Amino acid sequence: MSNTVVSGNHIDQQMSALEETRTSLCDQFASISGSDSAVAQCYLAENEWDMERALNSFFEAHMDSVFDVEDAEETKEVSANKRKEMNSSDTADTSGTKKKFKTDQMACIDLTAEEPTCSSSVIPQESPTKSGVTESNAEDSKLSVISWNVDGLDTLGLAERARGLCSYLALYTPDVVFLQELIPSYIQYLKKRAVSYLFVEGSDEGYFTGIMLKKSRVKLLESEIICYPTTQMLRNLLVAQVTFSGQKLYLMTSHLESCKNQSEERMKQLRVVFQNVKEAPEDATVIFAGDTNLRDSEVVKVGGLPPGVCDVWEQLGKQEHCRYTWDTKANSNKTVPYVSRCRFDRIFLRSAKTGPKVTPERMALVGMEKLDCGRYTSDHWGIYCTFNT
Repeated sequence: MSNTVVSGNHIDQQMSALEETRTSLCDQFASISGSDSAVAQCYLAENEWDMERALNSFFEAHMDSVFDVEDAEETKEVSANKRKEMNSSDTADTSGTKKKFKTDQMACIDLTAEEPTCSSSVIPQESPTKSGVTESNAEDSKLSVISWNVDGLDTLGLAERARGLCSYLALYTPDVVFLQELIPSYIQYLKKRAVSYLFVEGSDEGYFTGIMLKKSRVKLLESEIICYPTTQMLRNLLVAQVTFSGQKLYLMTSHLESCKNQSEERMKQLRVVFQNVKEAPEDATVIFAGDTNLRDSEVVKVGGLPPGVCDVWEQLGKQEHCRYTWDTKANSNKTVPYVSRCRFDRIFLRSAKTGPKVTPERMALVGMEKLDCGRYTSDHWGIYCTFNT
């Protein structure tokens, strides 16, 4: 009898632990996908409670059509323009010789030709004057970057928010763009417009990170995706080896594990990041930029920043105006019953030990203006940063 009772208690404990584990998985799935617990349970159960498979299944089902309306409107507009062009060509030449109608594919859009779609405009840094060659050369040698979690998982107003991102890229024309929470349809949208950039992607399914390199300024040598062995949220480290103005750079981005209760996994991933920063060649400068989801205490727990590595925000004097990149007090994209102000998005720098030193010059937050749709480009502010090289 006692054995039966013990056995029954053991089964109850196992069932309770299983229920707790699956509840936690549902919470994580809902947090990542922006869905609810019922949807999470459905997808997880269909995929044998494998988080990665369940998320991929969800994204494939929900994300492919995000930009369908945008593409349809664009195609309709192009067709109308072509009909207009054809009609005008039929009547424009009174000599009786009709002009040839070109049936080329829709031209790619250069971001430099786009206008901002913000309700209030951002004033970019003034362009160099023509007063001297020295000033022009100094500006040319500066490296500019933007790092931004674009929240591609939130499909509400996503097409217009993607246009908003393009407007900021046109406004600031950064040499390098580090992006997190991309989805396939979002990056395809960017590729059609950002023709002056080369894209390096952290994956081609689910949601992932990416790095954009301005073709005229940055040359890609090779890239690598480094896996986080125990991630439950499809996270990895994306590394691009490039040259800029004759200098070797290692560019890294990542989206570290989300949620407060994933602190241990997040710190594991941070150690992987720091290890790769340390292992980069001494003649290369390393710039990591991404959504780290870090709390300051977690950086302390992993032993702090490695020797020679600086947190750029701290290096520039911990300026209050660009402290909080996740700020539910100022950013209304996410409706939450609490106020959360965190410095989740960070940039780390390790200058090369030989040759010219790369030093941070200035930092600012971008994306703080509402778009015409009444939403911001993302629930995160982006970081714009320049470096002297």
